[in-house]
Amino acid sequence: MKLAFFGADGKVGRALVPLLERSGHSVRGVEIGDPVDVAGLDACVDFTTPDAAPSNVRAALEQGVSCVVGTTGWDPQPFDELARERGLRLFVAPNFSIGAVLMMRFAAQAAAYLPRAEIIELHSEAKKDAPSGTAAATAKLIGGDPAIHSVRLPGLVAHQEVIFGAEGQLLTIRHDTTARESFADGVLLALSKLTELPAGLTIGLDALL
Repeated sequence: MKLAFFGADGKVGRALVPLLERSGHSVRGVEIGDPVDVAGLDACVDFTTPDAAPSNVRAALEQGVSCVVGTTGWDPQPFDELARERGLRLFVAPNFSIGAVLMMRFAAQAAAYLPRAEIIELHSEAKKDAPSGTAAATAKLIGGDPAIHSVRLPGLVAHQEVIFGAEGQLLTIRHDTTARESFADGVLLALSKLTELPAGLTIGLDALL
């Protein structure tokens, strides 16, 4: 596919662009402040900031290009109608790591038996939003309005624990992303399934597994 990658020079972009190219995709990097000229491309991938993602998505959809977005901390719902009108796909996932998606699924299953839980999410100090999109999505899945504790420190990439407590026992479900290359499998999966999705907004890698 011919792709535009918004945020190619960022931490995620530097990890993913070489892997996308190695998988046979042609990638054009677009940075914040660059003119968005993506007409004629097959798809756009966005890993930028909560402030930049909405304008990138709008520009891509208006130019007739579907999007795969890993940026969190913004609301994609307002773009559902635009994507539907254009017959395009907007795929947004709070986390593209397969292991993280499984962690969320296992936590949802555990919540049926252990309803008391709290979430601890840990990310690089450069991450803008707190709580993370993954933590917010996990909280919605398990229900009960669990407390979310956000940690932002150097040396971290992306980590999350869901701790369930009951009388006399604890259950901890944890996932650690130690390298951003782990997002590549999810992004490649989303790109491969993009044309099979219904027009409009689809949220979550779980929808593709």
